[in-house]
Amino acid sequence: MSLNPRIDRWQGRRVWLIGASSGIGRATASLLHGRGARVIVSARQAAALDDFVAAHPGSQALALDITDRAALQQATDQLLAAGPLDLVCYLAGHYRPMRAMDIDLDDALRHQQVNLTGVWHLLAALLPALLAQGHGHVSLVSSVAGFRGLPRSLAYGPTKAALINLAESLYLDLQPRGLGVSVITPGFVATPLTAGNDFPMPALLTPEQAAAEIVRGWERGQFMIHFPKRFSRFLLLLRLLPYRAYFALVRRLTGL
Repeated sequence: MSLNPRIDRWQGRRVWLIGASSGIGRATASLLHGRGARVIVSARQAAALDDFVAAHPGSQALALDITDRAALQQATDQLLAAGPLDLVCYLAGHYRPMRAMDIDLDDALRHQQVNLTGVWHLLAALLPALLAQGHGHVSLVSSVAGFRGLPRSLAYGPTKAALINLAESLYLDLQPRGLGVSVITPGFVATPLTAGNDFPMPALLTPEQAAAEIVRGWERGQFMIHFPKRFSRFLLLLRLLPYRAYFALVRRLTGL
């Protein structure tokens, strides 16, 4: 049973992807453009966005820094003045492995600003208009790292766990008002963010494979879009373990 309205066509739908200069965001924007969506791509890197528009005629680039509250409000107002937004996806993210023995406070707070505070900037600017128009979809990109605490995820994991919780709360408030809400929890995807990992990444996907999973989830009306299933289902099951068993298993699997 679908928890959100199914999206059976993309032709003419206005879709705003925030964090689309590379990786999953760019691949998703490209896929939706190919299906006829009116795609708007945002990120800090204006040159990368311009390259996307050059390769995808009819798309729109809107450079912004999601940690700048005023800039995000201005961008949202600008887009809404041109018409309703059908789907907005927050893909912006910051990731660097961190453990308790090597805390970098500035970088930990950077995770907070990009991965979570930016979402609040977006929601404050966007939700009044979506509620007024009575339709639309908000999608947040979390991670399987948000399911439970994991090694090397000291700064990243808590922000992604917060996004899952936030999406659940948003759904309870917005679904009765006719709006869709989804949370995307990818496993390992080969992107600039994961390129620095010095450990094996099981079931590694390409950005294009991740984009196909995301779009398929939106089309099916899913709330949690998790992938690759052979990896994400295993991590979802780990949420059911008591702490003693969970900690022992994770230490054994990771060698930490």
